[in-house]
Amino acid sequence: MKSAVLFSGGKDSVMALYYALNNGDDVRYLLSMKSENTESYMFHVPNIHLTNLISEAVGIPIIEAKTNGVKEEELEDLLREFRNLKELGIEAIYTGALFSTYQKSRIEKLASEVGIKAISPYWHKDPVEYMNLVIDSGFTVIISGVFAYGLDESWLGRVVDRNALDELIKISEKTYINVAFEGGEAESLVIDGPIFKKRIEILEAEKHWDRDSGTYKILDARLIDK
Repeated sequence: MKSAVLFSGGKDSVMALYYALNNGDDVRYLLSMKSENTESYMFHVPNIHLTNLISEAVGIPIIEAKTNGVKEEELEDLLREFRNLKELGIEAIYTGALFSTYQKSRIEKLASEVGIKAISPYWHKDPVEYMNLVIDSGFTVIISGVFAYGLDESWLGRVVDRNALDELIKISEKTYINVAFEGGEAESLVIDGPIFKKRIEILEAEKHWDRDSGTYKILDARLIDK
């Protein structure tokens, strides 16, 4: 099946890509929606500029589309890109949706409108099982933003490894955060993994923290051989 992946460079879109490739799909494109609104309801924002590096690292062409990120209006921008994918022969769009009915329902509606199939392979998968799968699959995931009580500045830029997951589980027992971050608790970026032909090396980054939330902004990065 000729497919594309709605792609942000975060763990969920990378896992959706991983699933599609393992499923035997002919993944032709990554679709990256770059929102001008840092509080977009639909699209991932932190370090979205690095999706072109990941595209090169995994060897799949990327389509980069801009959106103003205005609630509901940004759906028109996504619809435009779905129509473009349809014209390019794409039959299915993969997404990393886990629990957000808001996102999943709108993506499915737009995909249906243009005649392509929307697939969210990890929909409603247990968060702890899912995060174990991400780690066990060999992906290197870093935290690029935190927005929830219980997660402090020390999490910015941190790799989500087994120890980090154990800490997240303990925090979730007190604060009820979703350890897979599907409630908007945090954002992530994948810098290496089994489908990466090269890995991302972060050359310069800075932390921005404001009272109880913050972002890890990557200013410079490059691909290096593994």
